[in-house]
Amino acid sequence: MKTAVVLLPGLNRDRDMIAALTKISGTAPATVWQTDTEIPDVDLIAIPGGFSFGDYLRCGAIAARSPVMRAVAEKAAKGVMVVGVCNGFQILVEAGLLPGALMRNASLKFVCREVKLQVANANTAFTRGYQPNQIIRCPVAHHDGNYFADADTLARIEGEGRVVFRYAEGTNPNGSINDIAGIINDKGNVLGLMPHPENLIEAAHGGNDGRALFEGALGVAA
Repeated sequence: MKTAVVLLPGLNRDRDMIAALTKISGTAPATVWQTDTEIPDVDLIAIPGGFSFGDYLRCGAIAARSPVMRAVAEKAAKGVMVVGVCNGFQILVEAGLLPGALMRNASLKFVCREVKLQVANANTAFTRGYQPNQIIRCPVAHHDGNYFADADTLARIEGEGRVVFRYAEGTNPNGSINDIAGIINDKGNVLGLMPHPENLIEAAHGGNDGRALFEGALGVAA
């Protein structure tokens, strides 16, 4: 399976994402830079975490307006799978590919620790490797992960089953409304989540709870 990783100034989790996709797909992903206007034919595009453009204006706001994100949007419209992790989630929201907003953590502090996630919807390509309501472990590292949406938007995404991950067992690290940790678009091919599944895919990481997300997106047998 072919993958691509978007590279932007200030991202610092690109090597983690590249390593994870290489291990899971068996092939190193293509890398596309901020000024690229085309993305090769791939099965999955990943936007990793970090601090694109120094988080100026708003987290992800500048990156969302880069040429490569127009190319990502075009691929997403054609059904290509897209996953944005942490800053990648913020970029997808700022680009209009996912609804809502990601605000400053309720504690006003950067949070770096492990949390528990509940699989709120196991009937997506990204979550088909998990059981409904399964609790998994996943690390987080962010300062602006507090997900918010207005009442109508929240009712719509909840009603349509587009909340796919929630913080569980009292581990919400940022104050996100309804404990939302990850959502998908209406077509089900674009996922944004704050936790870092790429950092928990093998024994060397201390567990592999994040691996099934990528295997599901790529259609790779566990």
